Amino acid sequence: MAATASSLPIPTFLGEFELTGVLGEGGFSVVYLAIDHSLERTVAIKEYMPSAIATRQADGTIHPRSPKHEETFRAGLASFINEARLLARFNHPALIHIHRVWEQNGTAYMAMQYCMGRTLRQVAQAEPLLVKEEAWLKTTFTPILDALELLHAENCFHRDISPDNILILQNGAPVLLDFGAARQVIGDMTQALTVILKPGFAPIEQYADDASLQQGSWTDVYGVGAVIYFLLKGKPPVASVARLVKDPMAKLAESDEFEAVSKPFREAIDGALVVHPDQRI
Repeated sequence: MAATASSLPIPTFLGEFELTGVLGEGGFSVVYLAIDHSLERTVAIKEYMPSAIATRQADGTIHPRSPKHEETFRAGLASFINEARLLARFNHPALIHIHRVWEQNGTAYMAMQYCMGRTLRQVAQAEPLLVKEEAWLKTTFTPILDALELLHAENCFHRDISPDNILILQNGAPVLLDFGAARQVIGDMTQALTVILKPGFAPIEQYADDASLQQGSWTDVYGVGAVIYFLLKGKPPVASVARLVKDPMAKLAESDEFEAVSKPFREAIDGALVVHPDQRI
């Protein structure tokens, strides 16, 4: 992918790293393909770039769009750096390995393991029957749940589990991508929730201003349940806010559509997708 309006030009050097392409771009970051010339390896480099509140200058530096965005930009930047440092502490095959984090150009960068594979969304599009197999689902999600358990033990939550944020490597192993830490901080400070949440995959507590609806491990449980539901049904669950008063979503355990998937497994998915956090598995 070539350089975009929000990205640095290609090629650009950041110390020993040479940016050679753009791998992806979201509302909060740009991810580049890069060569690490000191260790002679290919890496991915993620740049903190919250495009709703920041802009790139002609010299490549990033600045908040206005003084009123300064505090939010700084809080998101600190969260981005903390996320990298936290992830660097974990060594798990389903988590991306972080090599380095540093500040430059008025923003921050993390150099991380470059993984080749397809997102779960891409796998579902290419192999719709495979992703409905219970054995494949269990093999794929066991390492993801194991990694989440490790993170949750450290009071760290992903908050953005979706079919686009789980990568299936060429050997079939899953890797969890794109933690929502900086996004969460910015959302809390700006209330720009429409930019942040993926309808269908975000539980009710991520929409709420109500302090009684806290986020925690149960937030990621909902995300995992929503992704498995998406793979089985071919569409996301009904948005959690639309399920609050009268839930229109049929339970998988009561459906005749998935008889090849065991009832206990379907019941577990239903249990992960309960609207109210205190009733969720």
